[in-house]
Amino acid sequence: MRVIAGSARSLSLKTVAGTDTRPTTDRIKETVFNILMPYLCDCSFLDLFAGSGAIGIEALSRGAAECFFVESSRNAAACISHNLAHTHLSDRGRLILADVFDALAGLEAHGAFDLIFMDPPYGHEYEKRVLQRLSSSPLVGADTLIVVEASLGTDFSYAGSLGFTVIREKKYKTNKHVFLKKSDC
Repeated sequence: MRVIAGSARSLSLKTVAGTDTRPTTDRIKETVFNILMPYLCDCSFLDLFAGSGAIGIEALSRGAAECFFVESSRNAAACISHNLAHTHLSDRGRLILADVFDALAGLEAHGAFDLIFMDPPYGHEYEKRVLQRLSSSPLVGADTLIVVEASLGTDFSYAGSLGFTVIREKKYKTNKHVFLKKSDC
């Protein structure tokens, strides 16, 4: 796995050993970042369930002003720290070793993020629980783009009842990216 583009282009990234994380493949990462490019310049990026940190590091490499990495696994957090140092992006990355829900509560003073990315473990409905939490959170503003990586079978029909609109869905062989924004009132 490597950084695809930007200031840290072509640098390899360490991944978490074992099967507890599913690193996003370079091909899928390139596809999603081609979609996100118009939003990245000087943005505030939140990477939930960050794993190796590859998504947030890609955002920083491509011009995000800051990225908060939220990860509950000590092994994964150590991997993120290593990858930030290796890519020379530590000065713009902040690692939060905590449960996602505790971290969201602690981040509320930050205000709205421009981009929120989450890649939770499949089959546990974490994406639904996070979206429920974000529906009334100051972390989400009118222009915040939320991207969820999920299995192909994950249902997002509830998004409207939480005040979100699915604005795009990009499907791959085994998973998809769902792009959401706050619904117009």
